[in-house]
Amino acid sequence: MKALTLEQILNLCGMVAYCQESPMQIKRASTDKLREIFARYATQQINGELFMTSEEFVRGFLGQSYNEESVKLLAGIADTSKDGLISFAEFQAFEGLLCTPDALYKTAFQLFDRNGNGSVTYSEFVDVFKKTDLHAKIPFKLDGPFIQLYFGKDRQRTINYAEFSQFLHDFHEECALEAFRMKDTSGSGFISALDFQDIMVNVKRHLLTAEVKDNLVAVTEGHRVSFPYFMAFNSLLNNMELIKRIYLNATAGSRTEPVTKDELLHSAQTMSQITPLEIDILYQLTGAVHQTGRLVYSDLSSIAPEHYTKHITHRLTEIKAVESPADRSIFIQLLESSYRFTLGSVAGAVGATAVYPIDLVKTRMQNQRTGSFIGEVAYRNSWDCCKKVIRHEGALGLYRGLVPQLMGVAPEKAIKLTVNDLVRDKMTDKQGQIPRWAEVLAGGCAGGSQVIFTNPLEIVKIRLQVAGEIAGGAKVRAWNVVRELGLFGLYKGARACLLRDVPFSAIYFPMYAHVKAAFADEQGYNHPLTLLAAGAIAGIPAASLVTPADVIKTRLQVVARTGQTTYNGVMDAARKIMAEEGPRAFWKGTVARVFRSSPQFGVTLVTYELLQRLLYVDFGGSRPAGSDVAHSGKPAELTKLNPDHIGGYQAALPMLNGIETKFGLSLPRFASTIKVPGAGQVPASS
Repeated sequence: MKALTLEQILNLCGMVAYCQESPMQIKRASTDKLREIFARYATQQINGELFMTSEEFVRGFLGQSYNEESVKLLAGIADTSKDGLISFAEFQAFEGLLCTPDALYKTAFQLFDRNGNGSVTYSEFVDVFKKTDLHAKIPFKLDGPFIQLYFGKDRQRTINYAEFSQFLHDFHEECALEAFRMKDTSGSGFISALDFQDIMVNVKRHLLTAEVKDNLVAVTEGHRVSFPYFMAFNSLLNNMELIKRIYLNATAGSRTEPVTKDELLHSAQTMSQITPLEIDILYQLTGAVHQTGRLVYSDLSSIAPEHYTKHITHRLTEIKAVESPADRSIFIQLLESSYRFTLGSVAGAVGATAVYPIDLVKTRMQNQRTGSFIGEVAYRNSWDCCKKVIRHEGALGLYRGLVPQLMGVAPEKAIKLTVNDLVRDKMTDKQGQIPRWAEVLAGGCAGGSQVIFTNPLEIVKIRLQVAGEIAGGAKVRAWNVVRELGLFGLYKGARACLLRDVPFSAIYFPMYAHVKAAFADEQGYNHPLTLLAAGAIAGIPAASLVTPADVIKTRLQVVARTGQTTYNGVMDAARKIMAEEGPRAFWKGTVARVFRSSPQFGVTLVTYELLQRLLYVDFGGSRPAGSDVAHSGKPAELTKLNPDHIGGYQAALPMLNGIETKFGLSLPRFASTIKVPGAGQVPASS
């Protein structure tokens, strides 16, 4: 029979750690919307008022499967009147409770407060505890000294909410101690490695990731486990979030810098009471998992995976293409590249449309030639250019040439993003680290690969953008430009394009990765606004430093009018521009270019990464750093969001994808399916 931990049970009821960890609470759902959802599941009507039964609440609304006794216990959390029915007022009140800072312990308290009188008696605690899987595995002494300390020698004392929260925390630790005493039959203070594994798997399994569970015996090297080692091991796993802070303190915030045992120990002693034995065990664990003598942040995550449950993403898809990274075939890798290419196309189109007017102004400023005798300067600055375009060509004039831009920018941005991701994946080691030179190489490869799409796109776009400068001139169409140029003509200025795009991407992508990491919160998560800011900031040096190459490319690709200088290649253009207009000409349009490229790539990158969060497909490869996707061993179907889980209820399912949490108590579940009104099929008793 399958079992879940108590805190998972609480989370099934909509309780979340989100409200505990985040300074901002989940936004409450509106009364009207909650009432509409409540009416969808409630079938009992008394005196004209709708009520939910326990089964409708747990199996129907929450979509979870437990035996009848467990269903009554769980429904009792929301059923404060304890009459077996949940009114709308109780349903809404529980939704509000879920967003309180201490929702975890309050929900646990209501689970054990069977009478709803605001306190927990010894009999209430025993009644619930005896139904758990932990009680069957560890016959805890329910009349022992620990229980007497809380409920009194005669066990008649009741404990309130504040006292219960401490009791529940201490009780699970006492269970582990009791298990150690049971295994240590000789009273030597030692247990065997296999007994140690048995205790951890049965009592502390909620603390174990797959990597730790598989290495419980290996980390002891088969030797007997002493009581101090046992305590330190559990303390370490309980305090992994603190260990992460110690690591970040030692590395000044870097998540990629390797840390030695001495460095981490020094950091631990300056900011916490983590013991040297716990640090030793930490390095034994990471050594057993990764066989390295140093730690990086990803090592800590493999021991205690990040909890991103506070960041709730409403995914549109949830597909698991492979069961494990070992199943990644060539075909799967091709599918992954196609997936990234498709999302990159959409992201590129969104980014290009957002900043296209700025791009048009930039192009016209760069094409303006002060050294020729064609006439006076048309535009004094970028703002003057924008005003004159609107005055003479209308607001739509700012979007002249947008259609061919969108036709080309989709594959251009897609191949750039896909190649950068592909090369970074190949250069990243097993610990998720990539050297700086490899980041630059990945960016350069991305920039070089895009020229096959960029150059034809740019030359057509530029000729359409400058066409409006000729008063009364014939209307220029994209297809006419393509026919006039021919295949080879479309790649005129390709060298200058390479000279611009390769260094741009070599600067941009590494800087974006590091700025994004700097903007991540303490858990490594990036809010969409930080992604936008990182993309925009990284674009400033990348766009400005390659402006001279962009000016040369523009001059080569634009048709020179009567009296204007013509150019025969990159070096010829560079010499003539310097001779006729001076060095300042190479930086024409820099401001417009930065204001175009910086926000464009910001919008493109945030769109690209958010699409990967919304349209989630697990190919067994890497995910964008800072994603709110939690990696766990839970089945993918558990993470699907029920659209009826709004307000406080919406965070229940994300928590199911996290690790089992601190209490470790479990109630029995069902295995097959039965029909529940309003909820379709749910599991039935095994």
